Amino acid sequence: MAELQEKINQLQLIQQNLNNFALQRQQFQIQQSEAESALNEISDSKTSYKIIGSIMVKTEPETLKKELEEKLQMLKIRINSIEKQEAKIREKAEELQKEVLSELEKKNDSKTSGKHK
Repeated sequence: MAELQEKINQLQLIQQNLNNFALQRQQFQIQQSEAESALNEISDSKTSYKIIGSIMVKTEPETLKKELEEKLQMLKIRINSIEKQEAKIREKAEELQKEVLSELEKKNDSKTSGKHK
C-alpha cells in the first residue's frame, strides 16, 4: 500500500512539473512571437528604438535586427529543450500511471475474488 501511495505521489509531482514546463514554454513562445513581430516591423524601418530599463534608446536597425535574431535563436533552443524534457517526463508519467492502474486492478481483483468465495 505504501509503495502504491508513493507512486501516486510521484505522479502528482510529475504532473506539477509538466504544468511548470508548459508555463515556461508558453512564456518563451510569447517572447518568440514578440521578437518575430519586432523583426518584421524593423525590416522596413530606417529608424529603430529599443527599451533599456525604463528609457527608450535610438538604435541602428541592423544592430537591433542582429540582437533580435540572436534572441530568437536562443528562444527556439529553449523551447526545443523544454519540449524534449516534457516528452521524457510525460513518458515517465505514462509508465507510472500504468503501474498504478495495474496495482489498483490487482487489489480490486483480490477484493472481489475474496468476496465470492
